[in-house]
Amino acid sequence: MKARLPQGMGGGAGNLQQLARQAQKMQENIERITAELELQEYTASSGGNMVKATVTGKMEVKAIEINPEIVDPDDVEMLSDVVVAAVNEALRQAQQDKEAKLGAVSGGMGIPGLF
Repeated sequence: MKARLPQGMGGGAGNLQQLARQAQKMQENIERITAELELQEYTASSGGNMVKATVTGKMEVKAIEINPEIVDPDDVEMLSDVVVAAVNEALRQAQQDKEAKLGAVSGGMGIPGLF
C-alpha cells in the first residue's frame, strides 16, 4: 500500500523551490529590518530623569547625559548606579524592539543565531 500525502502537501521540486524562495525572502526582510534597527536610537532615564542614556540598535552606548544637580563628590557610587540603570534600560528597550520586529518576520520561529 502506498502512503499518500494530504491534498496540497505534495512533495517535489516545485514545493522545494517555493520553500527556498520563501526562505530567501525572509532572509532579505531580516537583513532589511536589522539594518533599520541598527540606525534606531533608544533613550532611557533614571534617577528622576537626572541621567539619560542613549543606545543604538547595534547595542552601543551613544550618549550619556548627566544633570549636574545629581553629581555629589561624596556619593559617586550612587551616580554610577543611576548611570548603569539608565544604560541597562535603554539596552533592554533596544533588545525588545529587535525581538519584536524580527519575531514578526520569522513568524515567531526561534531561529538559532537570529536573536
